[in-house]
Amino acid sequence: MKHLLYIGNKLSGVGKTLTAIEILGPLLESEGFSVVYASSAKKKVVRLWQMLLAVVVNRNKIDFVLIDTYSTSNFWYAYLTGRLCHFLKMKYIPILHGGNLPLRLQRNPVLSRQLFGNAYKNVAPSNYLVQKFADAGFDSVQKIPNPVPTSAIEYTERKNFKPRLLWVRSFSKIYNPQMAIKVIVELKREFPDASLCMVGPDSGSLESVKQDAENFGVSVKFTGRLEKKQWMEMSADYDFFINTSEIDNTPFSLLEAAALGLPVISTNAGGIPYLFESEISAKLVERGDFISMAKSISNCIKNPQKTTEMTIRAREVALESDWRNLRNNWLEILT
Repeated sequence: MKHLLYIGNKLSGVGKTLTAIEILGPLLESEGFSVVYASSAKKKVVRLWQMLLAVVVNRNKIDFVLIDTYSTSNFWYAYLTGRLCHFLKMKYIPILHGGNLPLRLQRNPVLSRQLFGNAYKNVAPSNYLVQKFADAGFDSVQKIPNPVPTSAIEYTERKNFKPRLLWVRSFSKIYNPQMAIKVIVELKREFPDASLCMVGPDSGSLESVKQDAENFGVSVKFTGRLEKKQWMEMSADYDFFINTSEIDNTPFSLLEAAALGLPVISTNAGGIPYLFESEISAKLVERGDFISMAKSISNCIKNPQKTTEMTIRAREVALESDWRNLRNNWLEILT
């Protein structure tokens, strides 16, 4: 049996969104790996301490250290644990999630070489990051998509579409939730019965989004954080999944929405155009362009057959990320 240490933000127990560590980790356990996790601490300083301590305590027991690697403040978790692994001669594998990692490569080239250049392997969920890392001189990045149990998600083929929008993300500046309010305001000019539901925990922007909705005079349903099963069941009441992010990679929620049969209407942030082809499997607009997003939704409503065909192709994209199609890639690396 191979023994793994998985470093990441395991925070769903404290009201945060489920992240990669809580999805990939159990899948690897199902394949017979022993997995130790760090960390589920709510406070960042405590979380970092637990991550570093886990590396030291398990240094003689672990075959590989998996490190969820993001681009903002959480980058430092990856950097410090990676440097400690290198010092202790432990094999570590950064799993690249941050949509703004290309900017990190530019701004911190020395730190990036220290972290990614000494890794046993770097894994990226999208061709977007594979290409950006290759441009920066890292040629050994392997693409393995984010695992989503898409084959187990019930697909609903819609024939007609109403202006009922679902948004699922944390209320964080990088996901630009304010844009969703502007989209629904614009859409209501043509479809007065248009509605919007926003699902997700507060990461600093929730109150300002609620204030925007009040200022514009639109009624928006805010549910707070929901378990995945809950919002997926609720998705039956909606006909479009919108994503408004400014920075992104290959978000789980878009793949899950595609697997459900919801038309994906998204900005073209980061790796999203590498995941979905605009006008083929999704509708993609420039970041912040709420008018184009509203127009895209309107066009989908007026052309239901084309929209249905788009959702079928999007479902095929989502199925590529099913664990059955990815497990061998991970087994080749870890065994």
